[in-house]
Amino acid sequence: MNIITKFHGEQEIKIEEIIKFPSGIPGFLDEKEFYIIPLEGTDLFVLQSVKTTEVAFIVTDPFVLFPQYEFDLPEEALEKIEIQSNKDVATFAILTIREPFQETTANLQAPLVINQTKKLGKQVILNQTTYQTKHKIMTPQEQGER
Repeated sequence: MNIITKFHGEQEIKIEEIIKFPSGIPGFLDEKEFYIIPLEGTDLFVLQSVKTTEVAFIVTDPFVLFPQYEFDLPEEALEKIEIQSNKDVATFAILTIREPFQETTANLQAPLVINQTKKLGKQVILNQTTYQTKHKIMTPQEQGER
């Protein structure tokens, strides 16, 4: 199947690799099917809507940027995306890309949780947490080193 993507033009995708978000993503409730496209040479990915070219999110594995990041999945989320085992789970944080890149932030309060086995996803909004929607991805020290 071919789709038109926001950043990569026309792409051939495998139907069995489409991730279904039964509830959509907050703010994009009608967008139920997404495809993950790696951005070569980076730890970043594009979560591209299959239906709407303009709906695409830059995402990354939050544990790469924030090794201390941790949270418990609410029971409702585990049931909704049919999580049976930790090995089923892939987690992504949506990035807000800024210029300069050092100003880019990650949404750690609402991670995308995907059941890799069943290809089901959900954006989980964490309540009662210190995580916010805009965590800088680079500390001032890291910014000086780059």
